[in-house]
Amino acid sequence: MDILIIFKALILGIVEGLTEFLPISSTGHLIVLGDLMNFRSNGKVFEIAIQLGAVLAVVFEYRQRFVHTLSGLGRDAAVNRFVLNLAVAFIPAAVVGLLFRKEIKHYLFDPRTVAAALLVGGILILWIEKRTKARKPKVAAVDDMRPLDALMVGMAQIFALIPGTSRSGSTIMGGMLWGLERKTATEFSFFLAVPMMVAATFYDIYKNLNQFTANDAGLIAIGFTAAFVSGLLAVRGLLKFVSAHDYVPFAYYRIVFGAVILLTWQMGWVNWGG
Repeated sequence: MDILIIFKALILGIVEGLTEFLPISSTGHLIVLGDLMNFRSNGKVFEIAIQLGAVLAVVFEYRQRFVHTLSGLGRDAAVNRFVLNLAVAFIPAAVVGLLFRKEIKHYLFDPRTVAAALLVGGILILWIEKRTKARKPKVAAVDDMRPLDALMVGMAQIFALIPGTSRSGSTIMGGMLWGLERKTATEFSFFLAVPMMVAATFYDIYKNLNQFTANDAGLIAIGFTAAFVSGLLAVRGLLKFVSAHDYVPFAYYRIVFGAVILLTWQMGWVNWGG
């Protein structure tokens, strides 16, 4: 395996883990970096598969919660409600993603589309933070959520199917706009990532299984491991950050990053998507 390809897979894995849970779009960053580094993988399977490494970081960080959920399922009312909420929030984006998967990958997986989504998403974060700052949240903890609350978060997650929008950004901002406390929306976004990304990973692997080679497996293992480690750092860091700060810095980052992509494309400095 070429050392340069290994290095690219490592960088993409680190970026995936760091950005999966931040409202800045991991998919968008992978598309932009993959295009910039001329990194291509079979059917985009690499980008999907390494997301599982980041998701497993959530499972590890909240391992006691997941063990309690598995052991109490069917017997504990709070656990049953938690699982129901995850299922309700999972369904909208899963259905839309299955129906329009090919069209989304064909038309929207482009650095310029990502840039536009980053800009629009950044502006929306600024608006939502301003709108919710003076309002008292009506849902203070994940265990206080009702299925209707979960459904609203799930509906917001549909927008994350547009690369550059951000799955975590959509769910967190959608939750806050609906009335979830900032940290509650963030934690529920973490939990919702588990069924969503596990399903997306195995579905994509199944659809592209005949395209896999030994090199694909090696690159995925490298990216997967890097995403797990960096994802664990991102989860811990974000929870600590949102305990005392809002998401405004991430909004400005999105706007600047998106503007740079569009500017470099418009000026002809980088042939994005070429």
